[in-house]
Amino acid sequence: MTVLTHFNAPKSADTADAELAILQDANVGFRGQFIGAVLARTPEIAREAAALVHVEYEPEEHDARFRPDHPGLYAPEQVNAGFPTDTSSGDADAALADAAVVVDQTYSTPPEHNNPMEPHTTVAQWVGRTLTLYDSTQGAHTVRQTGAPVLGLDPADVHVISPHVGGGFGSKGMPHAHVVLAAPAAKCSNGRPVKFALTRQQMFSLAGYRTPTIARVRLAADDGGKLSAVVVDVVEQTSKIREFAEQTAVPSRMMCAAPNRRTTHRLAPLDIPVPSWMRAPGECPHMFGPEVAMDELAQACGVDPIELRIRNEPGIDPESGNRFGSRHLINYLRAGAGRFGWEQRNPRPRARTDKDWLIGMGVAASTYPFRRQPANAASVAFGNDGIYTVQIGAADIGTGTWTVQTQIAADALQVPVERIHLEIGDTALPQASVAGGSTGTASWGAAILAVAGAFRAQFGSNPVRGARAQAQGSANPDQEKFALHSFGAQFAQVRINADTGEIRVSRMLGVFSAGRIINPRTARSRFIGGMTMGIGMALHENSVMDPRFGIIVNHDFAEYHIPTNADIEDADAIWLEDHDEHAGPLGARGIGEIGIVGAAAAIANAAYNATGLRIRDLPLTADKFLF
Repeated sequence: MTVLTHFNAPKSADTADAELAILQDANVGFRGQFIGAVLARTPEIAREAAALVHVEYEPEEHDARFRPDHPGLYAPEQVNAGFPTDTSSGDADAALADAAVVVDQTYSTPPEHNNPMEPHTTVAQWVGRTLTLYDSTQGAHTVRQTGAPVLGLDPADVHVISPHVGGGFGSKGMPHAHVVLAAPAAKCSNGRPVKFALTRQQMFSLAGYRTPTIARVRLAADDGGKLSAVVVDVVEQTSKIREFAEQTAVPSRMMCAAPNRRTTHRLAPLDIPVPSWMRAPGECPHMFGPEVAMDELAQACGVDPIELRIRNEPGIDPESGNRFGSRHLINYLRAGAGRFGWEQRNPRPRARTDKDWLIGMGVAASTYPFRRQPANAASVAFGNDGIYTVQIGAADIGTGTWTVQTQIAADALQVPVERIHLEIGDTALPQASVAGGSTGTASWGAAILAVAGAFRAQFGSNPVRGARAQAQGSANPDQEKFALHSFGAQFAQVRINADTGEIRVSRMLGVFSAGRIINPRTARSRFIGGMTMGIGMALHENSVMDPRFGIIVNHDFAEYHIPTNADIEDADAIWLEDHDEHAGPLGARGIGEIGIVGAAAAIANAAYNATGLRIRDLPLTADKFLF
């Protein structure tokens, strides 16, 4: 048995990322941070030994209380994905002062944790100078590129293997501290592999989470609901040891045709775990506040919420001035309204009842940007058995990569799928980007199309055994010429018990456009999966921080509730075919994240229609409907 602490652990070669610079000194950045590791032959021995460790601390003042008036608020240099922190166009203050109708409200979303079914797990083994990691990750190459400098290794000496991953939702998009801890632990094992799996409780402090947000949203409009100004000011939290600034206000820059706009982001630095990516970062928490505010504006103007959005549809991207590559939000709203039975909605709150239940309908818009990552390569080899082996270092986190990329390869090589053998999830394979940002299918598929084209150009349709080709995916030339986004509409019907406040989402419909749909079955599953996660965001999920100790107190599935089968009644998703010529050779945009965007707002708007109570703070728990 071996114990590692900062007294005997190897020194990191690169400590710029403090989240990964573990066991380097005696400082503790947040509760739950690694301060040591016990290496033993069995998990039982390791747990018992760890329980015997006694640690003495020198107490220091800490701050784990998130609030909008935090004295340390600051503006980051930029927010996630490289967007500007603040933007301004026109004179929003003057428009607000002159408007016939103004909505000025504050909306909040709580911290939420990704909680994939498979915990974050790493198996590390050294063979000479080569480190092999069997890791639960959304990007094998990302683990190597990020982890090698920290460990002082040449990336070529780090081999990461991850062909199957049991969920991620963004939390496995970048390596966390457990990966770095496993490597030096394996150094002490005399060549034997070392396995480290985070417990469910540890995942609440060591694997990222969605930051809480407080957004003040101001809308100015005329009597008919035509917007003249949109102002969104967001406060989020970040860890003192590493900054993460979610791009929460960014979608407001392009959703509506208001001539006067302003958006800001401010961060509260706290002694807390590091927030990170969680499904549709930025767009998901953002659309709650502004889309509920749009419902409030519709109510104030006496305009149907769908009609209000139609009146404020922009012809071009208000932020960049570029034409939209594909934006048919009006079509999605109208198609969804017809399918959902929107005409049955009574605009007067509390108008529909069923015995003790109040019934309401709500709608919200949905959007997610499209990006294609150029740093992808693929190879094709023709074997003696007549099988085409297609290799790319992509990841399948339960999203259907194995199936969809096999289909793309078969179509491009003009052979049946039975003759495609796909290999993914390994840094020994050609470079691939992370499975995140709804970029996977289009980015990896473009590389596979490129190598299939090169292979057929060189060898034709009857290749000789052993024929092989490799090619790189290309950048998207239209990325800067057009505003490339997916759009959709979320419809929800809720039932709320007038006596107990119990809320149920009895029906939900999502209408989306994400370019060409490669596999309808997996696409529908992904859309409904996102909507299900949106129901959890609306009704259940809330990571409760005890600021006295800096700990999430409901850090397990006993107290952190996520939707189960009993919570989901009638959920459906449809899409309008839209081959996007600006999205690249596949004509496909991402589908993994747009399903969650706007879902919570649609449910909150339906709850208002049912009860007349406007809830602006998630989640929508029963106590908020007791009146």
